[in-house]
Amino acid sequence: MKKGWKSFYAKHVKYTLSRIIGWTGIILFWWLFLIIAVLIRLDDPSGPALFIQDRVGQYGRVYKMYKFRTMKVGAEHTGTGVYSDDNDPRVTRLGRFLRAASLDELPQLINLAKGDMALIGFRSPLTYHPWPWSEYTKEQKKMFLLKPGITGWAQVHGRRTVEWHDRIRMNNWYADHVSFFLDIRIFFMTIFKVIENKDNENIGETVKKEK
Repeated sequence: MKKGWKSFYAKHVKYTLSRIIGWTGIILFWWLFLIIAVLIRLDDPSGPALFIQDRVGQYGRVYKMYKFRTMKVGAEHTGTGVYSDDNDPRVTRLGRFLRAASLDELPQLINLAKGDMALIGFRSPLTYHPWPWSEYTKEQKKMFLLKPGITGWAQVHGRRTVEWHDRIRMNNWYADHVSFFLDIRIFFMTIFKVIENKDNENIGETVKKEK
């Protein structure tokens, strides 16, 4: 990150704006939270409406990410594990719709309000996938200087189809070039991605060994 306004924006402004957006979203869409939660319980009463998962955030700190549950209880530890596609039998009927509309991400407004995440950043990885924190290189850890985001530069350039080494390189590029106007660009690119429902499925290996 460069010094001056960009650095001030990256360290202070974007996170303040993200918390405001989080609280505003919760206040405006509490009714949608409630409706979706009830529908999830009606569709699959075997588990809770929310799916809470440990993710790696800024500086490698682990936080709880909130999402609406779209899969059967315990699905993460069965079948193909963290990999999922449109034909995955572990995904519930309602879950397919929530994923297609990206409504499963709505509870992350709570993470914005708490300050765990920013609206724009890197997509935070699991604590064990693509690899544990101790196995990230110094260069790869550059992206963790920022807070994770609901969307980001890598998400609008391939989303789930991007292999993790390439994803991290794009996240590092974002960390070096973060700015208000870049965030605005990513925000609108994300809207178009959601409307098109493009690149929202794992295709092939998401982690490959570097040469």
